[in-house]
Amino acid sequence: MSSLPPLLDVSAEQRLQATISSMVDMKEVWILKDDDGCVMLTSDDEDGVPIWPDEELAKLWATDEWSHCQVMCISLDDWLSKWTPGLMKDDLMVMVCPVPAEEGEVIMPEYLAERILALKG
Repeated sequence: MSSLPPLLDVSAEQRLQATISSMVDMKEVWILKDDDGCVMLTSDDEDGVPIWPDEELAKLWATDEWSHCQVMCISLDDWLSKWTPGLMKDDLMVMVCPVPAEEGEVIMPEYLAERILALKG
């Protein structure tokens, strides 16, 4: 079980803070993928990739229409060096730690990278 605070009952902003802290501490981030690649979500005219700080939270999303998806761990280095530029190039956002009752913060990948790098020091 993860050492993160229970993120199901906190605000999207608190989940964002906890996810960034976890990414820096654990040096990883979790996504969902299927045979076509990473799962995408659409929120208020924004398309993006949902991310989670740990495997358990990602698995909570892998139900119903997403039940065929597998969780996938991405190293923080790969996220910063490959995923961030790719998301920026494709004009995609990052949906940070959506939970079943609420979508996560929707932020630009470069803003997420800035927050990560600021915390890494």
